[in-house]
Amino acid sequence: MKSLLQRFFRQGGPTQATPPRRRFTLGQPGPAYPLYAVGDVHGCLDQLLDAERRIRDDARQYERKGLTILLGDYVDRGPRSAAVLEHLARPSDPTLRRVPLCGNHDDVFLQFLRDPSQIDRWLEFGGRQTLLSYGMDAEHLVSRSGGDPALMRTILKDIVPAHHIEFLESLPVLLAIGDYVFVHAGLRPEVPMEEQRDEDLMWIRQPFLSKGPMLPKIVIHGHTPVDKPQFSSGRIGIDTGAYYSGHLAVLKIIDGKASIL
Repeated sequence: MKSLLQRFFRQGGPTQATPPRRRFTLGQPGPAYPLYAVGDVHGCLDQLLDAERRIRDDARQYERKGLTILLGDYVDRGPRSAAVLEHLARPSDPTLRRVPLCGNHDDVFLQFLRDPSQIDRWLEFGGRQTLLSYGMDAEHLVSRSGGDPALMRTILKDIVPAHHIEFLESLPVLLAIGDYVFVHAGLRPEVPMEEQRDEDLMWIRQPFLSKGPMLPKIVIHGHTPVDKPQFSSGRIGIDTGAYYSGHLAVLKIIDGKASIL
């Protein structure tokens, strides 16, 4: 079994081309209601439910309902990716307006489901825990399929619900509102918003982390883990590594002021 898995890993395969993801712009000026941003979840359902509880408790003080933007990476590394997708794929309750964005881990998981020859890349990326959350380990998947990507895809269709796939396909990659831009990873510095590539919005680190967006915007992002939320020039990073730290950060923005909830 080990040799079969290793042989299959070496085969690899090209990344399948996908159409650009949606982007939402809610316009100027900034909203008269609170905005909440949630960092990378990575299969940590309990922390996500606690973050939503904190948001509901805080939002009660305002007359207008707030908007909660999740910054992506719902799967991989943590123990309950399937349960996180199930939770987010359902409509949010009336007390919580929720906009989930796409992270690079979510996009790679979707690519893997479309083309399982990418299994080596995906497992090394934290996908082993995601597969286990659906009740199957990698060795069993490869053994049952004999390493045939077409058969593997058939098996995956039986264990990953169609509405999870539809949810992953529907995720937008950017939300802009007022002076704030919400993305998973960041922006390419000095590049106009309309010219930013999905790849950068989901994957970039440098030079964004050192330079910021170099645009008249404040970027709220995850993707790069930090010990505590990082307020820097033109950007606020809130990925606090929930799957190893146990803490899922929530950023609150109201009346142009940002604070950690």
